[in-house]
Amino acid sequence: MVSPACIAQTGDSLFLYRRGSIYSLMIGHRSLQFEQEIEKAFDEMPVPDKYNDHGLGKKVFYTTEEKLKQKGIDDHKGFVVNGSSKREDMNDFDFFLQRQHIASRLVAKWFQRKKGDGICNMELVQERGYNNASEVDKRLAALSVRKDALLMDAGEELIGSTFVLINDIRYIDKSRGSSVIGGAISAVSKGAALLQGNTNALEEKDLGDLIASYKGFNVKIKTYLYQLVWDEEISSFWYNNVYTESKDESKKEAFENNRGKFSLVYLGMQESSGKDISFAGVNESKPQIMVRKACQRAFDENVANLQKNFEPFKVKAPLLSTDPITCEIGKKEGITEDSRYEVLETVEDEKGHVEYKRVGVIKPQKDMIWDNRYMAKEENAKGADLGFTTFVKVRGGDFYPGMLIREMK
Repeated sequence: MVSPACIAQTGDSLFLYRRGSIYSLMIGHRSLQFEQEIEKAFDEMPVPDKYNDHGLGKKVFYTTEEKLKQKGIDDHKGFVVNGSSKREDMNDFDFFLQRQHIASRLVAKWFQRKKGDGICNMELVQERGYNNASEVDKRLAALSVRKDALLMDAGEELIGSTFVLINDIRYIDKSRGSSVIGGAISAVSKGAALLQGNTNALEEKDLGDLIASYKGFNVKIKTYLYQLVWDEEISSFWYNNVYTESKDESKKEAFENNRGKFSLVYLGMQESSGKDISFAGVNESKPQIMVRKACQRAFDENVANLQKNFEPFKVKAPLLSTDPITCEIGKKEGITEDSRYEVLETVEDEKGHVEYKRVGVIKPQKDMIWDNRYMAKEENAKGADLGFTTFVKVRGGDFYPGMLIREMK
């Protein structure tokens, strides 16, 4: 086994940092209050910055309350969405994912497959592999018998870390007494005027009521996590029957006729707490920012909890420095004073596969946790200006910059 420790001592070198990829969707409810504002906010929300954006274009799909209640969406038991699934085991989300061929489209995007002629390439796979590798990685690859194949394989291993997030976002009516929160339909057009910046059309009382409504704006989000299945069988089928870099009608048809071979497995669901959000520092004349902040905070809360609860979805982040020990993660990733992280050294086995070996444990230093949540600086939140979280060693030997850390249960 080849260890990189001897060649990774420089402070500006970040070792192998492989990101997962996400396609994030939202369920649309045309009949629910503030639906337009919520959809606009979701459209502006980026994929979490510790992941690659693997979106397929469509971000919102619509369903009805009746369909959602029919099959008990929260009662998944490791359901796999593919062509051979039994209809009685499926809910509306699963039908949507299957009807839209989401799994096969995610794979096709990895290989930049052209729908017209079926021609593929390895550019994205290799690009993400190289983009996630530092000069240290390339030096390690030079020591490997397989040389650059190591880095290319690193990109391909990312395919199995492709996830779909389906978000059910609902406004919480806390009945604070304003015309909008009280549910008065007559206020909708006035709210639209405010969102468009047309305050001249509003009376002073209406404007005050509407601003008070948005100040009390809150949402709850249920986020459902699926993972793309990319195993030896699927990989073999893809390369032997579908992948081609020149026109091949039989391989083009093989993909279209076998979309059901590609699948997503359901991992679990997380619901945000729906707790009050501070709108300190938000311009009251721009209520859409309040909607965005409420949605973003609830979504980030769910992603952080899904990372804690589901091993395949956990992120790894590199240490920036070791004296002090710092890393660019914070409250957005769910860090608290009770959090514990394992420090991992990246090693290569005899076959050239990368493994992670625990070499120590660290915990956040009190009062040194970075608040990197959306708009934390605008509300003057404690720790918002830190830029990273500082840790202290619980146990372990010597660490060096670029070692990865991963949260422990």
